Amino acid sequence: MGPTPRRTRRWRWASLFGATALAVTAGGALACPAGAAGANVDFATHCIPPAVSGLPPIDGTTTASVSVDNTKPKVGDTVTVTYTVVTPAAGNPTDLALPADIMTPTGKVALGGAQTGSVTVAGPKKNTPVPGKAPFPSFSMTGTFTVTKAGQITLSPGDYNIHTSYILELDTPCTVTSPPAPTSETVTATDGTPANTGAISLGSASGDPGAAVTVSGTNFTPGASVTLAGRSGTTQTADTATVTANAQGSFSGSLVVNDKTTTGVVAYEGASWTTDKGAGPAAYVVNDTTPVPPGSQKLTTTVKAGTLSMSQAGDAVALSAVDFGKGGASTGALRTVTVKDYRGGPAGWSLTGKVTDFTGPGAKIDAGKLSWTPACATKAGSPSTCKAGSAGAVGLTGATLASTPDGTVTGGEFTVDAGLSLDVPAFTPPGAYSGVLTLTLT
Repeated sequence: MGPTPRRTRRWRWASLFGATALAVTAGGALACPAGAAGANVDFATHCIPPAVSGLPPIDGTTTASVSVDNTKPKVGDTVTVTYTVVTPAAGNPTDLALPADIMTPTGKVALGGAQTGSVTVAGPKKNTPVPGKAPFPSFSMTGTFTVTKAGQITLSPGDYNIHTSYILELDTPCTVTSPPAPTSETVTATDGTPANTGAISLGSASGDPGAAVTVSGTNFTPGASVTLAGRSGTTQTADTATVTANAQGSFSGSLVVNDKTTTGVVAYEGASWTTDKGAGPAAYVVNDTTPVPPGSQKLTTTVKAGTLSMSQAGDAVALSAVDFGKGGASTGALRTVTVKDYRGGPAGWSLTGKVTDFTGPGAKIDAGKLSWTPACATKAGSPSTCKAGSAGAVGLTGATLASTPDGTVTGGEFTVDAGLSLDVPAFTPPGAYSGVLTLTLT
């Protein structure tokens, strides 16, 4: 088969609502340090100053980001996580200036999606001098976790503690008021199994009963024994042959096809055809050479393969407004997407999407704050069955909206929808914010 067509659509929506959260600290805000990775997110934080300070708890806003050293790990890989608190929600609780290098931060990063749990992180005993009653400076903490499951794993800032060692040993613990905090980073883990890229082509698409067809293959295991076989629908026929792949993983062999019900030819390593070790089926038809009885006419027809395409019910979505002082969920619905798979081959399809940051009057709302809840319906009679993607964040790296699996025969018509929710921080500057969602069908 030829390469699968690729289609993209760009959708834009604007939502009129109030805007981004202001960082509240004991004395002011700090700029994000140069080189900080991951999306900055704001979240409500409850901090408890040391008892010796006599200060009440501080309910403020922390601005932080999470970054990783590998956004596409495999199961079993160790990922290093960096949690940067750009603007803490607390500061030096005393009038006494704190010297440099007396702060030791520790914290947690929350994992979600395919793998749940938390990552313990810690920072070095290093800081700039902190004047009395001044906000704590920005700081970073690192830790590691081992990937145990394939899929999208979200990382969100968690609780953190600031320990100071000067005259007295003091702690200022800060907890996330409504956990989990917004997603700052997303990694996509794979199961580590190499993708099967084996492919075959036939010297002809049809032949008389007993004729030989040339089968050529690429990207098989070098030196492997490869079985060539006929298929009748999902069942293997008795027509088989064996070839050996060369040092480059290629081969060319001949298969004699006798079974008149043959619909395709496959090639595979091992005992039987599987998607991991096989290629095909490549379409093949056995000509009907049965003589036409006197006074009869033989009728034939051809079914032509079509294309994979998508269309949408519109290209603009207006999300609901939110209040300036409250923020919250700005919701709406994706314009319905219709996917038509008329190719008639064994390949399924995947519809994915990714979104840009939402920009507005002098501010932005991070792409990671947009989440969706996909839904997919299959038209009756379609050979394939549509599967909706997982609910969760869309973000800059993207997520799957819907898909169908590979199969012996695939195709059909499908409608794809999704509920949308943009988590707008409180006190985002008022105005209209817009982002672009790009959908890609492969």
